[in-house]
Amino acid sequence: MQSTFTGDSDVSKSMAVIACTAMAIIYVAILYAPTLILCLPPSDSFQSYMIRRFICAAISSVFSLIACSLILPIQWGKSHVSSIYGIRLDHIWQAVVFPLALTSLMYAGTLILNLLLLLDSGQEDRENGRSLSLDSIKNLVHGFIEPISSMASNIQAWRNYLVAPLTEELVFRACMIPLLLCGGFSTYTVVFLCPIFFSLAHLNHLLEQAQRSGSWLKALTIVGFQVGYTVIFGSYASFLFVRTGHLTAPLVAHIFCNYLGLPVIISRRTGMVTVASVAGLLGFIWLLFPLTSPHLYNAKTDNCMCWHRYCSWS
Repeated sequence: MQSTFTGDSDVSKSMAVIACTAMAIIYVAILYAPTLILCLPPSDSFQSYMIRRFICAAISSVFSLIACSLILPIQWGKSHVSSIYGIRLDHIWQAVVFPLALTSLMYAGTLILNLLLLLDSGQEDRENGRSLSLDSIKNLVHGFIEPISSMASNIQAWRNYLVAPLTEELVFRACMIPLLLCGGFSTYTVVFLCPIFFSLAHLNHLLEQAQRSGSWLKALTIVGFQVGYTVIFGSYASFLFVRTGHLTAPLVAHIFCNYLGLPVIISRRTGMVTVASVAGLLGFIWLLFPLTSPHLYNAKTDNCMCWHRYCSWS
């Protein structure tokens, strides 16, 4: 499938906002379609429940991709439509390595803490008269990569490391950002506006938390924290997508953050974690623009379409 920007028609700001809002609502609403609309019986297991949600998320993603292609001012037959969404194979290793290295700086404290725990485990073995054998090293490595390797049998791992990151990046970055950019919003407005729609998709957790905890105040506190975190991450992911024009960049960052969870900033056991966190933050700020330079991810940055804002963001 191929397309190119015609320049004859523009997406209005109101149309872009309405389309993004609709995509966010549909992404959440369709998750409840099997029972509320199709009147299917409740899932008999957690695995079947999650599989239903996977199918719903996939349908929502495809719907958003099609809707976006119909709204954007494109002409079929001139260039690959997938490039609109940042779905590309060129510069793939840059889109994996550089964003991953940049994101890992924010987790410097977490990585140092894990390293210290690993060293403590080896020290404990030596104190108990056990040598750090090859089997011990294998067990430590297996414990580190187990959450990823368990994807084949762990439905929750499939959600955290594949389905959720992929569908969310497709809808909330690949579809919404081109619409907002072509709608005439400034670059930084898009970077900070897009996460608002991203956070709306997490408000459905409010009812779930209230039912689980029995307290609306507790539910508001938990979901409020989640929304705040998703806004921060959403801004960063949007920044990566706009700067690189590559969907892989925010996707690998999303998977990495899901794997490690919230960054560890302070640890009672040692001040090294705090020092590493501060150093990582400073390194992140210093390298944020150099490691996301559009020239690293694109063969050319001229004659670009309205959804390729990286051409004017050097």
